Amino acid sequence: MKLRALVVDDEKPARDELAYLLGAHADIEVGEADSARAALAAIEADRPDLVLLDIRMPGQDGFDVLRQAMDCAHVPLFIFVTAYDQYAVAAFEQNAVDYLLKPVSPERLAVSLERARGRLAAGKAREAEAMAALLAGLGCGGGRACARVAVERHGRIALLPAAEVFCLEADDKGVNALTDQGRFPCHGLPTLSRAEERLAGLSFFRANRAALVNLERVAELSPWIGGKYLLVLGDPQRTEVTVSRNRVREFKERLGL
Repeated sequence: MKLRALVVDDEKPARDELAYLLGAHADIEVGEADSARAALAAIEADRPDLVLLDIRMPGQDGFDVLRQAMDCAHVPLFIFVTAYDQYAVAAFEQNAVDYLLKPVSPERLAVSLERARGRLAAGKAREAEAMAALLAGLGCGGGRACARVAVERHGRIALLPAAEVFCLEADDKGVNALTDQGRFPCHGLPTLSRAEERLAGLSFFRANRAALVNLERVAELSPWIGGKYLLVLGDPQRTEVTVSRNRVREFKERLGL
């Protein structure tokens, strides 16, 4: 039985490498997509059995593909392909068919494909339920953020729902969370890059080198000088954040503008 696989990655060398490795398996037919939009179109049109899905892509990312694929008439199996390790891998192991860390080795890919074949042989009646559980475990279930951000508040460590955080800002002392109750130092997030990794798949966007903005809490936006955008957040202080010129395109794609 032929197994139709779709490789999704915005970087052509990464797609080529994975397609080459898949070519060593006689029962695999390989298709490719270079964006979330192209991936969803291919899932609808070509009905692949298996999607090997990169996580970090411009605009909509791999988590967006997974969420939207749940509404397709045909829901394929998913194998995550990621350059990030422990925080994501621990979650993927719970419910996904498998995960692959870049660079992908032929031996590790063979193991993943064997797992996928086993799932297909057993039937996929419960795959939608498993994917929903995966999304919930990653903080993406039902389209609502359920991940927590640890902050230092009143001498204790408080766990705030990510939806309550308007913005994470970095300064020379560390990372701070902006909330309705004020600005609090983050606990366990030494850098903004680490915060971005932790909150991957939620509604946070890296607006500039020093700010990670919750897009659901943006109240206003307007073009700004130098090709930038100015955001006004919905907190009591009406905090303003600029989107760097080189991030404007991705920002507009995330908002569907």
